[in-house]
Amino acid sequence: MRRSPTTLFASKDCVPVTDHALLSTDPQLDALWWRQAVVYQVYPRSFADLNGDGIGDIAGVTSRMDYLAELGVDAVWLSPFYPSALADGGYDVADYRDVAPELGTLADFDAMVAAAKSHGIKVIVDIVPNHTSDLHAWFQEALASERGSAARARYIFRDGTGPDGSEPPSDWISHFGGPAWTRLPDGQWYCHLFAPEQPDLNWDNPEVREDFKTTLRFWADRGVDGYRVDVAHALSKDLSEPLRSKPVLEGADLPLDGTDPLYDRNEVHDIYAEWREVFNEYDPPRTAVAEAYAASERRALYARPTGLGQAFNFDLLQADFTARDYHDVVTFCLNEAEKTGSSSTWVLSNHDVVRHATRYGLPAGVDLDEWLMSDGTAPVLDAEAGLRRARAASLLMLALPGSAYLYQGEELGLHEVSDLPYAALQDPIWLRTGNEKKGRDGCRVPLPWSSEGSSYGFGDGPAHLPQPTAFGATSAQAQDGRPDSTLELYREALRLRRQLQTVEDLAWVDSGHPDVLHFVRPGGWSCVTNFGTEPVALPAGVVRVSSSEQVPGVLPGETTVWLTAWPQD
Repeated sequence: MRRSPTTLFASKDCVPVTDHALLSTDPQLDALWWRQAVVYQVYPRSFADLNGDGIGDIAGVTSRMDYLAELGVDAVWLSPFYPSALADGGYDVADYRDVAPELGTLADFDAMVAAAKSHGIKVIVDIVPNHTSDLHAWFQEALASERGSAARARYIFRDGTGPDGSEPPSDWISHFGGPAWTRLPDGQWYCHLFAPEQPDLNWDNPEVREDFKTTLRFWADRGVDGYRVDVAHALSKDLSEPLRSKPVLEGADLPLDGTDPLYDRNEVHDIYAEWREVFNEYDPPRTAVAEAYAASERRALYARPTGLGQAFNFDLLQADFTARDYHDVVTFCLNEAEKTGSSSTWVLSNHDVVRHATRYGLPAGVDLDEWLMSDGTAPVLDAEAGLRRARAASLLMLALPGSAYLYQGEELGLHEVSDLPYAALQDPIWLRTGNEKKGRDGCRVPLPWSSEGSSYGFGDGPAHLPQPTAFGATSAQAQDGRPDSTLELYREALRLRRQLQTVEDLAWVDSGHPDVLHFVRPGGWSCVTNFGTEPVALPAGVVRVSSSEQVPGVLPGETTVWLTAWPQD
């Protein structure tokens, strides 16, 4: 007997979202591609090594474009690939308009863009506007110039305090610990909110503003479709004398009026309004997404159509694997997006955090830095449960309206490599914390493409970070075509997402169970996630994809399914 379909939009707890971003092949709507795009983050040094030197390169990205197309992504986001001394993993940029020699050439970049376009894949690049490398030509000129010079005016130079100027100009603190000031031999100090090798630019300087607009045009003219803006909240600073105190970096005490001396100042949006004018010079307009650590009430300001257009929601990175956490995060983020007419962004893993397959296999609330320092031994990771929950969380995320950002290797279900030997660590956090934190290398270990080989297909020789022996079984080759694999789950989910995703709308359905989240999307499809460990009854409908093995009429624990209505006779 045919069962009746469930009633749609049955909950009073409904999140209305704008529906002006219909997915379509209509060229007139191409400018809106980013609103519901699946964006795949590539950390170039660890993605694919084509020349065999142990370091991933731009040509390696090109060589895997068929794989990305088969996966079903809409865009590729490249973490910094610019010339850099790697004081902060490439976020210390020595030249904004070139490719690091060890990663390739501008010609290699152009070939990669062409390969992406041939598959209908957009290209997003990282822009790092808050600071340059200390090797940047501008900063080298500043070091060779006198106090008060035009060269030093591009950065933030100040005289010190105290009787002899030997104390920093203010109490500002670096994100990597210690003062945010370094003294030069001539007695002046320069500001760096990150490493001393990353001097902060002075965004009150018109020359700085114009030069970055030139950089934006440089990459847009080469076919780049959008930008991920690093530390977007920190560009504008209150540089009036005397410099205001800022002993706390950021947190719940951030002011909501945009008057903090260092972060999320109202003036920063004047910069992005100028960038928007540059974006709109192109057809279709270029897009951008802000990495903005601001009070949640102000994050939407970066996503306005007169500014960058989107801002990252990092809320799921902090969410526990519970129905309540996910319900609250999704509801909040969709409501915030509606305020600006933007679309939400969803992230479960990236190059800065422990992979979510591992986070979800550890007890809630565990200190991840301490866990990494134990080489992953205390507490013991439940890898099987972590992967099961990660698959369920990923399938839920991909059902949400808005953009989904995937981090390389999550489609393989990769875990954090927690036992990297100290001698192999490359993240500057390791040294800057006095060997108290391992840092982020564990999520940056090069990808396994094949089941065997010295670097599991990453390159012809050893990789720049050691890979665990378990990588062979989780490689793309080992998972290809295997119906129960995480890779095939992602492929099927992205295929269905493109088919089912229409307008940006979502409505919660009361599941009658505290551990079960159920929401429906226009067009008659729904997503149901059981965050508990015990199975529950499955709502009526046709299961289109499931994060774990299907059981007729049952939704297993820690599982997500997508349903469509029963077909009509």
